Order: sequence, then C-alpha cells, then structure tokens
Amino acid sequence: MPYVMVQIPKTPAPASIAPRSVPTSADVARLAGVSRATVSYVLNNTSAVRISEPTRRRVHEAAKELGYVPHAAARSLRAGHSRMVLMPAPAIPVGPLYGQFLHDLQRALSRLDYTVVQHGSVGLRGDEAARAWAELRPVAVLVPHSGLGPQGVAVLKRSGARAVVTLGSDCVEGAHALLMDHEAVGHCAGTHLRDRGRRRIGVVVPAEPGLDSFSGPRLAGVRRAVHGTHATVTELPLAYEEESAARLAVRWRELGLDAVFAFNDEYAMLLMRALQDQGVRIPEETAVIGADDLMLGRLLRPRLSTVHLELPSGRELAELVDRMVRDPGAPPERRTVLGATVVHRESS
Repeated sequence: MPYVMVQIPKTPAPASIAPRSVPTSADVARLAGVSRATVSYVLNNTSAVRISEPTRRRVHEAAKELGYVPHAAARSLRAGHSRMVLMPAPAIPVGPLYGQFLHDLQRALSRLDYTVVQHGSVGLRGDEAARAWAELRPVAVLVPHSGLGPQGVAVLKRSGARAVVTLGSDCVEGAHALLMDHEAVGHCAGTHLRDRGRRRIGVVVPAEPGLDSFSGPRLAGVRRAVHGTHATVTELPLAYEEESAARLAVRWRELGLDAVFAFNDEYAMLLMRALQDQGVRIPEETAVIGADDLMLGRLLRPRLSTVHLELPSGRELAELVDRMVRDPGAPPERRTVLGATVVHRESS
C-alpha cells in the first residue's frame, strides 16, 4: 500500500506582545495640557515656581493615569546630587519608642521630597558598612549606633554624601552628632529610687548582643546617682526570656535587693511578672522602675514607674538634615537630643 505524505500545517505562533513603551514626561504634559517644564516643577515639588492647585491636580492625575514616575537617576544628574537619605537598618533590636521615632523621621523626610532607604547591611559594621552605603550615592546618611569611624565618614563624603549624621552616645570626626545621653536615663532612675529610701538597688543589664551601648551608660548613671551614699548597686544580667527572668526571681531574696532599675519597660514588665510569681511584693519588698513610658506599663498592676524619654520630633530632625544637605560646608553640629524625666507610679 503506497504511503501518502500529508503535510500538517503548523499552528501559527502567537503574535509577540509588543512591550509597552515607558511613559515620559512629554506624554504627561500632552495629557494634562501643560508644558514639560510644568510637569517637572509639579512632580519634583519645586517651590521656586508657583503652580496653581488645579494645574498641579491635572498633572498628578495625568501621571497616575499613564503610570508615569520621575526617573530618580535623571533627577539626580540635573540636581547634581541624589535625594536619597540612607538609614542603615538597626543591627540591634529596637523598642516601640525608638521604632516610632524612626518611622516619624522617615515620614517627615519624605514630605521634604527625600527618598528614604533602609539599608540592611547584615554582617557589616563601621567603615566596611560605610563603603557598602557609599555605593548607593546617598545625599545623606543617618547612622544609629554603628561604630562608624572618621575613615568611613570620609568615604561617604567622597561618594557625594553632603551630610553624615550619627545618632548615639559618641561623636565621630567629620560627622554631625545627635547625642543620646543614656547615662542621664540611669541617673534619673537611680535618683528616684534613692530618694524613695531604697538602698540595695539592682540594675538589669540585657544579655542580648548590641544593647551595651545603652545599658553601660544607664548602669553608670545609677552608680553616679548613689555615689557618696550608703546605697549599693548590683548588676543583673538578664535575657529577654521568661526562663531567664524566672531564674533571677527564684534567687531574688538571696540577693537582698529592695529596688531594681530594669533597663526599660519591656524588661521591667518581664521581671516584675516573674517576681510576682515568686511572691515578691511590689513595691513593698522591691520597687521597680523601667524606661520608655510605654502604654503597656500603665496597664500593669501595680502600674509601672518609668523614665519618660524626650526625643525630638521627626519633623524637627528632618528639617535639620535638610539644612545640613543645603549647607554641606557647615562645621559639624553636636546636639543632645534625648531628655529624661521620671514618671512615678505605683511600682516604686
């Protein structure tokens, strides 16, 4: 039987989908019925040129409809510098108070037309981290407790950073410093306990790595508060774990302490619960005070005494950074930004 060859037509290939063209400022200008310069003024928040509110609204609506966003790199070339403020992600656990402070600061910087970028430089510290940050060419860097040195500051400035600002207990050559006086926090707590007649004071020192830049000065502040009196200070290592608090509470009466400054409210709540589980009466046997003035501390029974920390507003600090960026040749500023006052409640 003869074979018959049948040619089966190929299924036509699907038409390739043409990539959508990237919308440009010219497209926005046409849709909004304005010039490209007006689009640039509106979307870059230029304050030197007055644009009516209806025109601003038309430009924003057109940009939204087209999916247009300004090109950050092109804008940086025109301005001669970026608008990126880099904030290294904290290498240590931060509490609710400090976390809220950072959130407010980022929001205030955004309102001033800065792009805030958190950099997770895991495993990098100090000058090595500074080289990684410099690769992104930020216009400003806000460095919380990083161990940054003068060489790292110089690297950042050579890469185009107009302002390098440290937030911590120490100054770094070449950088602006926002100083947080944690010794004053401990001094407030120690003075309060001393004035309440407590003479055998324990001070919690967190076992978690990275918190020594806070806990060391706070311990020193308590020691300074009772210097020259008959009061004693006992250092109490404590991990933020129920088991660690329970172990400390079991031997509490052996330690003979009549008061404790528990580093902050979170450690204070942890330890207070463990002490109460052991039948230690608060404040009759042991007065307890924390720091940060968290809402949860007010809900405890007895209500938790605390040290209220006074941080600058996000807007105030953002305006300070903006001024530093505008005047990069200004000498470094040194400003203390952490105040402390005692809030006396039932636990002490």
